[in-house]
Amino acid sequence: MNGPHDLGGQMGFGPVAPEKDEPIFHAEWEKRALGLTLCCGAFGAWSIDESRHARENIPPADYLSASYYEIWIRALDTLLERHGFATREELFSGRDIGQGAVPKRILKADMVPGVLARGGPCDRPVHREPRFSVGDRVRTRNFNPETHTRLPRYARARAGVIEAVQGSYVFPDDNAHGRGENPEWVYTVVFDADEIWGEGADPSLTVSIDAWESYLDEV
Repeated sequence: MNGPHDLGGQMGFGPVAPEKDEPIFHAEWEKRALGLTLCCGAFGAWSIDESRHARENIPPADYLSASYYEIWIRALDTLLERHGFATREELFSGRDIGQGAVPKRILKADMVPGVLARGGPCDRPVHREPRFSVGDRVRTRNFNPETHTRLPRYARARAGVIEAVQGSYVFPDDNAHGRGENPEWVYTVVFDADEIWGEGADPSLTVSIDAWESYLDEV
């Protein structure tokens, strides 16, 4: 979807200014926001792709004025309400009013190191050969879905070259909306700078993205 999260290549937002010796957390509440998000994700009610889409749907003015972990918490409110774990009144009053949905599992403190170490692998088998090979020229689709997609705006309708076949993975565009994992082959595609930024782009630069197979057509 085209939302406030998809800023790649957008003009007018000023330079990126990395913070020297930036701490992992800027405030104590950020630690709690991370913990809450991980623990609620362990309920087993939604996927990481649905979680991302919940963040993308935050109204632009709210999204762009919020800090990183504020965005996480606002999306978590949406997910908890959507899946019946809490009502809006409960979320904003901080009081338990009634019985909500029961989690499939509870992440306890002693389980956290192991869970984080395992991560969330999303590679899945696909019982067909890749459509493209290294060196093939391809063009990305030109689409603007209202639903989740991992193809950034700046890389749509652009011609590039397959640099690597990465394997087969859960297709997030479907998984975010409960349509199943539907794994696809994923490719690293390289674009020349002028293909992305047009005239005046530095000819020594290239841009690489990982793209699911259904994002690509032959050139």
